[in-house]
Amino acid sequence: MIPVPLRILVVLPLYGGSLPVGRYCVSALRDLGHTVEVFEAPAFLGAFSALKELHVSMDKHEGLETSLLQVVSQAIHAKAEALQPDLVIALAQAPVTRQLLKRLQRDGIPSAMWFVEDFRLFPYWRAFAPLYDFFFVIQKEPFFSELRTVGVEGVYLPLAALPAFHRPLTLSALEQDRFGSAVSFMGAGYPNRRTAFQALRVPDFKVWGSDWEEAALQGVLQDNGARVAPEDAVKIFNASAVNLNLHSSIHAEPVQHGDFVNPRTFELAACGAFQLVDARDLLPELFVVSGADRELETFTSMQELRDKAVWFVAHPEERAAVAKRAQLRVCAEHTYHKRMETLLQAVRTRRPDWLARFASATSVPLELTQDLPEGLTGVAEEAAWTELLARMHLPETTAFADVVFRLRQQPGTRTPFEASILFLDEWRKQYGK
Repeated sequence: MIPVPLRILVVLPLYGGSLPVGRYCVSALRDLGHTVEVFEAPAFLGAFSALKELHVSMDKHEGLETSLLQVVSQAIHAKAEALQPDLVIALAQAPVTRQLLKRLQRDGIPSAMWFVEDFRLFPYWRAFAPLYDFFFVIQKEPFFSELRTVGVEGVYLPLAALPAFHRPLTLSALEQDRFGSAVSFMGAGYPNRRTAFQALRVPDFKVWGSDWEEAALQGVLQDNGARVAPEDAVKIFNASAVNLNLHSSIHAEPVQHGDFVNPRTFELAACGAFQLVDARDLLPELFVVSGADRELETFTSMQELRDKAVWFVAHPEERAAVAKRAQLRVCAEHTYHKRMETLLQAVRTRRPDWLARFASATSVPLELTQDLPEGLTGVAEEAAWTELLARMHLPETTAFADVVFRLRQQPGTRTPFEASILFLDEWRKQYGK
């Protein structure tokens, strides 16, 4: 059992597909009762983008980008120093440098990476994985063996959905008209997808997302190839009779062999939306993909994709039954709440002394009031302390330092008791350990 609340710093990526995953992790960790601080790396994206507009040499641009990355990493370290977290969690593509990871090690702050990318496409993991205390991945072999070559034991942690966000929706008539279709695909235009959907001929087909060749998808591509917000993606999932889920590849062959399962698989299922997904090695470990009780429909060729898409458009009861089973599976086993619980438990298992500070934590710091100046003795009375914890939705075992941290995060006027707690903390810093 993991004590709560832990102090956790989540470092988001600047942009990309792992950014919403990071936000879902934050939401789940907070729901689990932990104190979560977020480093909003996207706030710095404008600065990185501005460097590209300088029109300087490649060497000069790389030097400036490296310098800016160092500044961002220093900001992350400053936030970690202020929070003194029990754990720093970084998502793939987060602006974390090797120097920052070494500083965290020096400060005794554990770090974990959730590498929610294909290790073959993003080989920078080789330089960074050894500096993280824990390295979570969405692939197994041969990635595990590759990690061992750099001295790292990877931990398998597949992606998930956030049922509070990825859920069935009742759409208005206007929303259904805008987002709905018999067959749809939502995602970026990777080479294999471009090849697949340029040749796909099915009635009432819509493609959503960026990086597509508009001329090749005339009348099919929506919103001129604009990037789709997560909120609109959920509407597309709900509004489409058949959602196509073709995993991305930088190679042009439409349907290819692959291992990891993308986030869209879980998100579509959580929405109660029917999907056709290309077969993946790790998919049968997560869903039932064959037999009468199958939870997903898969395909291994473009012909099979087309045939199944046409058939399921015409058979709403069958697709509804499959989608419902998938939704039940995701909500029971594949949520970000489950993934974060698994991640924290894995950290504790691999570092038994990780949460030693909770062993001596007391619910009421009465002993700390004994050396207060005259007139302040007794401010931390049991009833007032209990009422404060209840108001902040914290358990009675919460450590004093965590209460102080949570108080400092809350805006507004302090009650006399809250002010006394903050005074007590400053007194400790000045006159006692």
